[in-house]
Amino acid sequence: MNTDIAGRRLANQFIRSSASMKPEEVVRRLGALQAQDYLQAVWAIGLRTPSATLAQVERAVAERKIALTWTLRGTIHFVPPEDVKWLLQLCAPRLLRQAVRRMEQLELDEKTLGHARKIIYKALKNGGSIRRPDMLELLESEGIRTGGQRGYHILWHSAYSGLICFGPRSGKQQTFVLLDQWVEHSRELSFEESLSELALRYFTAHGPATVQDFAWWAGLTLTEARAGLDAVKSKLETDVFSGTEYWSPASSGGHMPATSEVHLLPGFDEYILGYSDRSAVLEPETAPLIVPGNNGVFLPTIAAGGQIIGTWKRTVKTKGVDLKFSPFTKLAQDHEERLMLAAERYAAFLGLPVLTIMR
Repeated sequence: MNTDIAGRRLANQFIRSSASMKPEEVVRRLGALQAQDYLQAVWAIGLRTPSATLAQVERAVAERKIALTWTLRGTIHFVPPEDVKWLLQLCAPRLLRQAVRRMEQLELDEKTLGHARKIIYKALKNGGSIRRPDMLELLESEGIRTGGQRGYHILWHSAYSGLICFGPRSGKQQTFVLLDQWVEHSRELSFEESLSELALRYFTAHGPATVQDFAWWAGLTLTEARAGLDAVKSKLETDVFSGTEYWSPASSGGHMPATSEVHLLPGFDEYILGYSDRSAVLEPETAPLIVPGNNGVFLPTIAAGGQIIGTWKRTVKTKGVDLKFSPFTKLAQDHEERLMLAAERYAAFLGLPVLTIMR
């Protein structure tokens, strides 16, 4: 593991930062923030915005300052609203081609998908939003079966076709809105401009990172990732660790070892999911512990000194939050104390007191 890489990533990802940013500024600086688990993703923003609360992050989403939709790698991300369309133009063609076989298995041909898009558009064209269960019920009422993952893939395909994105939450339910109505201002970039823009965003907020890391994160071919990197190298700096070239923002300040601070990272956090090679922050023998059963679900993790040292979970109740910590090994005394501070910070984000802490 490399403490210099870990320390610089903590700083560049704004996990270790004194900067006071608004939730939408965090998303803009990271470029895209994985968000398939909504309640984990809002904390990913809160973690990087010390003064923000859950209510403030959700308000930024409801006020269209942050967009939520399927973008990179075929999964859901928080992204700047003005960037949604060029990100879709960059990512969607390949993802839709890759999905053809799965669509055939689900008996979702273009005629059926086109019919579904017309139903969805008609339901949303007057500027409203529809909860996910109600949207699926509407499709069923129009003769389109949604069971067996068909409903999910119809919505997924409609989002990558540029028709819909997620709107504000309705209680605990997601809603959908028309993308063209939800996103008022869009940047228009060519394919080459999109590659370079995404590369600069990535290496600025995720560096030190390799071109292979960038290709993984963005869901690009290695050739495309290299083209994007080549276009912005003059704005970055490079280091070589163990014979591998890493790229970082030119103002990253060089050597920056991780300190002993402790952070409660959400599941699917960019600090882990932002890289194809996670060995700088995660021991190979403990890596399976954060994805039990290798099922693709990344648990919330505890980071100390930039290294992943355990997992955690929370149970939110009316009067407060229960926290359970599962460190991989016995914690040092200073880590114990800092872990309590991290717990208090997370509870403050929720606007609730800590009720109990379990081991």
